[in-house]
Amino acid sequence: MAGKQKWYVVWVGANPGIYDNWADAKSQITGFPNARYKSFPTVAEAQNAFRSAPKPSIRKKYEKAAPRMFTEQIIQTSLSVDAACSGNPGLMEYQGVKTSDGTRLFHMGPFPEGTNNIGEFLALVHGLAYLKKINQPLIPIYSDSKIAIGWVKKKKCNTKLKPSPKNDKLFDLINRGEKWLHENTYKNPILKWATKEWGEIPADFGRK
Repeated sequence: MAGKQKWYVVWVGANPGIYDNWADAKSQITGFPNARYKSFPTVAEAQNAFRSAPKPSIRKKYEKAAPRMFTEQIIQTSLSVDAACSGNPGLMEYQGVKTSDGTRLFHMGPFPEGTNNIGEFLALVHGLAYLKKINQPLIPIYSDSKIAIGWVKKKKCNTKLKPSPKNDKLFDLINRGEKWLHENTYKNPILKWATKEWGEIPADFGRK
């Protein structure tokens, strides 16, 4: 029987961060003096632990040499989603990619008379459904939209856009997305992409 997924926090090592496998984490601490690391059963616990050093003395010793050592790190084994919209409302599309290398996993659109927030919401739901279909219940999903993350958690696309003959297919997807959220459960963490620290999300369409 395969062991349960673990997440490894490296506070002090060659490349401090959060790793989803022991081999990568071990390579950061092997031969590194005074390395500090620990495993956690969930990515949420790992992130909370990474934001604070195990002991104040460790932070004091290392933060001068590497002031960003204790900031949250990108989880490379993850899915990133984003949407693009020309106008508000306007022509909208969304996609999901591998965070590690930008490989596209799904793409929908363009849809006429949509909004960016709707696209972000649909991208997240599509991502959750995709990961459930391929039996990957622990892989996180990144989104740079607080609004869409909130909508997904409430299982409601709270858009002010009104249905019309032009966007009937889009509203059909919204209804299907809300239905999926109400009828399915998921464990995948939905994480906010830190654009200021990391740059544009890998799923960005590059139209800014």
